[in-house]
Amino acid sequence: MIDRIHTSAVDPEMDEVAVAGHVHEIRDLGGLVFVIVRDREGLVQVVFKQEREPELFEAVESAGSEDVVRVVGEPVASDQAPGGVEIAPTDYEVLDTADSPLPLEISKDVTVDLSTRLDNRALDLRKPETLAVFSLRSTLMTAMESWFDEEGFVDIKTPLISKGGAEGGAELFPILYYDRDAFLSQSPQLYKQILMAAGYEAVYETGTAFRAEDFATSRHVSEIAMFDVELAYIDDHHDVMDVQEESLRHALRVAADTASRELELLDVDLTVPEADFPRITFDEALSILETEFGHFPEDPTDLDTEGEKLLGEHFAEQGHPAFFVVGYPDEKFYYMQDVDGDEIASRKFDLIYEGQELSSGGQREHDVDRMVAAMEAEGVEQANFEFYIEALSYGTPPHGGYGLGIDRLVQQAAGLDNIKEAIMFPRDPTRLEP
Repeated sequence: MIDRIHTSAVDPEMDEVAVAGHVHEIRDLGGLVFVIVRDREGLVQVVFKQEREPELFEAVESAGSEDVVRVVGEPVASDQAPGGVEIAPTDYEVLDTADSPLPLEISKDVTVDLSTRLDNRALDLRKPETLAVFSLRSTLMTAMESWFDEEGFVDIKTPLISKGGAEGGAELFPILYYDRDAFLSQSPQLYKQILMAAGYEAVYETGTAFRAEDFATSRHVSEIAMFDVELAYIDDHHDVMDVQEESLRHALRVAADTASRELELLDVDLTVPEADFPRITFDEALSILETEFGHFPEDPTDLDTEGEKLLGEHFAEQGHPAFFVVGYPDEKFYYMQDVDGDEIASRKFDLIYEGQELSSGGQREHDVDRMVAAMEAEGVEQANFEFYIEALSYGTPPHGGYGLGIDRLVQQAAGLDNIKEAIMFPRDPTRLEP
C-alpha cells in the first residue's frame, strides 16, 4: 500500500505527513502555488514556494486538475486553509495525469443538468457533494443492518432469477434461462414467506429488484435497491410497523449523529422522527386530502404522488416527518384482507417519509385455502406459484413484512431532487451505461 493518511487526519502537531489524492484546485500566484489535494475524506492545502523548494515548485507548475498526486511534508496550522492546516512540501510525486479539458467541472460550483452528470458519472462521483450522498447511504444501511443483527434477524439472500413474479404483469423483465423463460426478481417476498414457513422466524435482506415500467419520473428507476424484512409469530400488521418504525428511527439517528460532514456538504438538516409515527387508515388519508387540499387521487384504491406529498405536508406541520397509511383496498392475494372484525379493507400499509412512500408491507395471508381463493378471485395463474403454495401448506405461522426502497430513503435523507442521484450507476428505460 502507498504510504499515506487521509486529509481529515492531518494535524499540525505531527512532524511529517504523507497524503495522496486528486488535484482539486490550483492557484498560481507567481512565486507561490497553492494546490488543494482531495481524497475521500476531504481537502488539504499544499503550499509550494519557489524560494523554499525550487525543484518541487518547478515540478508542480505543470500540475493539472484531477491529476493523482502524493505529497510529503510538514503540516502547519493556517486559518486560511481548509480544515485549518496546510502542508509545506518536502516531496511531490505525480502518480497519474488526467486528460484535459475535463468533460465535467469538479471543483467549481457550476450547475450541470443531471443527464450530463450521469453521462460522465465517473467524474461526477468525484465531486465532494456526490461522494457525500454515498457515504451517507453507507452510514444509513450499516446502521439499519446493525439494528436487525442486534435484534436477532437472520441475514438472507434470495434468487434474482425466478419463474414468476410476486406481482406479475408487465413489470417483469423476461430473460432466457438456458432453454426456459424466466424473469428478473420483482421482490424477494415469496421467498421470505417460505422462510417463515421454514421456521426462520425473522429475516432481512439487502438486495436488488427490477421493475420493467416505462416511466419518466424523479422517483422511479428500473433497478432498485431494497431492504426487505419478514417476521413470524405476529399478532397483526402493527407488529410489523413497530419493527419498521424502530429500525428506521435508529438508522436516521445514527446518520444524524455520525454523518455531520456529509450532511453539511449536502446542506441538509436530517429529520429524525422522535415521536411515534402516526398510523391512519386509507379512508382517513382520503378524507384529509379532500377536506384540507381538495385533492382526489385518480385511482380511488391508491394514493398518487401528489397525495403522498400533501399528506407529508399535513403531518410535517404536526411535527411528524414519517407516518403510516393502513388498510388499502383491492390488495394482492398475499395480504390478509376482509378479516372479520377489521375496520379496514386489508392489513397492508405504506410508510411515507418526507412526503414520499418509502415502503409497502403488512400482514401476509398464511392460510393457504384463503390465499388460493384470493388468487382465483384475482385471476392469478396458480401454476406459476405452485412452489409457494406448497411451501405454505405444511404449517405456516402468522407473519408479515415489508420492502423498503433504499434509493428513496437516501433521496429523502439527502434532500435530492431525483432518485437517480442516490444511485451510483442508475438504470432507467433509456440508460444502460455507464
